[in-house]
Amino acid sequence: MKVSWDTWQEQVLNHQGNIAIRAGRQVGKSEVISEKAVRFAIDHPGTVTLIVAASQRQSSLLFEKIVAKLIDRQTVLDNTPTMTRANLLNGSIIYCLPTGRTGHYIRGFTVDLLIADEAAFIPEPVWLAIEPMMAVSQKMRGFGHMILISTPFGKSGYFFNAFGKDKFRTWHISCYDCKRIGTKFLDDKRRELSKIEFAQEYLGDFIDDFRQFFPSKLIKEQAKFIDYDVSVDKWPGSHFYLGIDLARFGGDEVAFAIVEELRNRLRCVKVLVRDRVSTTHTVGETQVLDEFWNFKRIFIDSGGLGGPVLDFLQEILGKRRVIGLDNSQKALFVEGVEKRNRILKEDLYSNTLMLLERDDLHLIADNRLLRSLRSITFEYTSDRNLRLFGKYSHLTEALVRACWCVKHKGLSLYVH
Repeated sequence: MKVSWDTWQEQVLNHQGNIAIRAGRQVGKSEVISEKAVRFAIDHPGTVTLIVAASQRQSSLLFEKIVAKLIDRQTVLDNTPTMTRANLLNGSIIYCLPTGRTGHYIRGFTVDLLIADEAAFIPEPVWLAIEPMMAVSQKMRGFGHMILISTPFGKSGYFFNAFGKDKFRTWHISCYDCKRIGTKFLDDKRRELSKIEFAQEYLGDFIDDFRQFFPSKLIKEQAKFIDYDVSVDKWPGSHFYLGIDLARFGGDEVAFAIVEELRNRLRCVKVLVRDRVSTTHTVGETQVLDEFWNFKRIFIDSGGLGGPVLDFLQEILGKRRVIGLDNSQKALFVEGVEKRNRILKEDLYSNTLMLLERDDLHLIADNRLLRSLRSITFEYTSDRNLRLFGKYSHLTEALVRACWCVKHKGLSLYVH
């Protein structure tokens, strides 16, 4: 069956040389690169193609596509492929290996074509092991090409730098450029995700290298008021929620954030920080705050030292009102089967960021809160997990828990 390629895919198939492609999800980059790998191995007998990624699982996904295309051609394979190697009748070999963190697993290969899948997530030391592999092929055979494909991973690293080098021909493909992806699906995702998440995963954009999770401009725009008087400023029919971040081992601050909610619109109306206080004092202050604000729910950081505080508050104020988010679960249904996943830190932070971006969360202009939000930065680990951290995160931690009230209504939560 003849495949109808997109224009950019035709260009990739016809290009001879180094290639770097940054693209959104499901635009067809793996499909076209697997075809290019097969054509190269068939058209150039006795060559070696190496497929790499940070993990074996990721490299295997592309390798499986390649093997399927080789099987479709029926007469090109020398024997049954293994999980990591395919031998062709013309002497060409295609390998599939993980890079690990240092490139130790792939040292020693002489390669004519190297394909790096999710190249932006390959650790930087690996590239020191990769580049010499192609030196002999470049001089003796005129090959030694590299193909880098990935969704972006910030404005740094080998993959990012490839887009500023003349030795790579580059393509940037947004999901909106792909006729096989519906606009409605993308517009729905744009509403569901934060701007950072959508830009990286679906637009294929590089995210600013500073990696501030809550942009300063956005924080300033949403700091809408300085003072709040509950007897004057309260929205008719609204409810109040409390988020608490407890001091860690060796820490000395407990943070409280109070938000007002009406029809999923929020205002952070008050924040408090208490230094070097005991568990008993934290429980007592929470009771005093509850007597004044009459919280509908209290969301507490129950990890570490939070367990005893959670137990005390649930005994005093009730398990339905006091929710330990670190020990809670949300019900997810995948193809009709219920699964339970922990509410992760990324969930809490992404929820708050989306509320700010949608103008559904306004902030009291308390310098401690604004400073805390500005301090939060992010990075991705080599296995693509998001890591969030900040030097003054206590108030932000309390705020993101309080803001979870908009999600809590639609989730089946189980408390410890």
